[in-house]
Parts: sequence; C-alpha cells; structure tokens
Amino acid sequence: MFSSVVTAACRVRDTAPMNILIVEDEARIASFVERGLKAEGFAVQVAGDGRTGYALACQEEIDLVILDLMLPELSGEQVLTKLRTTRPDVPVIVLTAKDAVDDRVRNLNAGADDYVTKPFSFAELSARVHARLRARDQASSLTLEVGDVELDLRGRTVRLDGRQVELTTREFTLLETFMRHRGQVLSQVQLMDRVWGYDFDPGSNVVEVYVGYLRRKLRRDLIETVRGAGYRFVG
Repeated sequence: MFSSVVTAACRVRDTAPMNILIVEDEARIASFVERGLKAEGFAVQVAGDGRTGYALACQEEIDLVILDLMLPELSGEQVLTKLRTTRPDVPVIVLTAKDAVDDRVRNLNAGADDYVTKPFSFAELSARVHARLRARDQASSLTLEVGDVELDLRGRTVRLDGRQVELTTREFTLLETFMRHRGQVLSQVQLMDRVWGYDFDPGSNVVEVYVGYLRRKLRRDLIETVRGAGYRFVG
C-alpha cells in the first residue's frame, strides 16, 4: 500500500530550491551533516528511516539525496532502486560504513551518483554535493526578483540595478530569506533559525551585524529596522 501511494505522489515540480534530503538513522551523523549544509546556505530535511526518506524524496522538491544504506523500514539499497524508477533525475550520494568494493560497485550500478564511506570529511562530502549539483542538466536557472534586486538561486549570484553584488553564502541566505518574505517583519529569532539553524542566543548580535553587511553592499533603504520587533525587507 505504501509503495503505491508514494509512487503515485512522486512528481518532479517545475521549480526546485536548493533542497537536500539526508536519509540517515544515526542522529549524531545526521545532525552534523545537516548543520554543515545549512551553514553553506542549503535547505535541509532529515529522515531517520528509509520509508520516510523515500516518501520525502517523492513528495518534496528535493535537489539531492544523501543516503545511508543500513536503514530501518526500507534499506538504502531499496530506496535507491525505487528512486531510480520514480525520480531518475535526482542525484543520490551514498554515505555509508560499507566500504567493500562489491558494495560500491553494486550501488553505483544501481544508480548512485557517488559513494562516500564513513568515517568521512565534511569538506569532501560538501565538495561532492556541489559537484553533483553543478553536474545536473538544468533547463533554466531559478531566479527571485523583488524590486531592483535579482537573485539567481542556482548560480548563487545577486544583481542590484543590473550590477552584480558579491555576497558570502550566509549573506546570500539572509537576503533570500528577506526577499521571500517581502514586507513581513522577521524577528531576530526567526532569522537566526532560518539562516543559522541553531538556537538563538539572546546576547548575540550576529543578525544585526549581517543586516549591516547587506545594507552596505546593497542599499540601506532596502531593509527597515522595526524597533522592538525585527527587520522588514521593503525592496
């Protein structure tokens, strides 16, 4: 029953954010990878078993899947086989403790785009993620335009009044968050959660600092300070 339901629901949407799904039952590893990817500006979802992971890969706008092999409910190999039928377009990086050559060959032949063994370096995993995303054959880039500001979400570039503006990954993610919520007041807690991905420290001024960076690189009037409430992007 599950298979028929999720297979029917498995559709590729016309536009997809840079969204990565981690299918990993070891919470410590999943959290480590999630935090690292969020710090690089990706949207990240986590599933702790193969059945949930497969359903999410089908139902959400996933750009790439990081897949463990030894999973409850459905094994990683079962998930990979199903995805290659229902989502042949989505890159899959296997992240596993299975380091035998036979395991590598079997899963690469089954459709995995890459294979990383545990223990692993996050820097290497990140490089492989970026490489796989670059390698995808996209028909067109996804852009977000608000007023005179244009974001290319694929190329991670920003243009203001036609000129390109260089932003760091964190600045880009903060600007994207503001632009997706134009006219809405966003509190420091909301911005910290969406951009930095960890609990807000009331004593930290990191949001204020990065808003200042954006104002200097773009225009000061683009982001309003709402006293006692937060910030609002007016475009």
